[in-house]
Amino acid sequence: MATTMTIRNIDEQLKKRLRVQAAMHGRSMEEEARDILRSALSAQPGQGQSLVEAIRSRIRPLGGVELELAPREAIRTAPDFDA
Repeated sequence: MATTMTIRNIDEQLKKRLRVQAAMHGRSMEEEARDILRSALSAQPGQGQSLVEAIRSRIRPLGGVELELAPREAIRTAPDFDA
């Protein structure tokens, strides 16, 4: 099913570059725009690192830090509300 789409407010420099690229490929500006959209949307986005891995990879070159753990106290007894 063919659909018509209008793209407004394209600056002249971009339009000129599209015209030149279309001419280099021997096709119309419309066909060049379709091909650009087809290529851009058919590529699967890459699975990047998780946020945790991204942070670790940035921090790793700085070296590790040994933190002193605070001593833990025994668990308190639960309050008796019936008294």
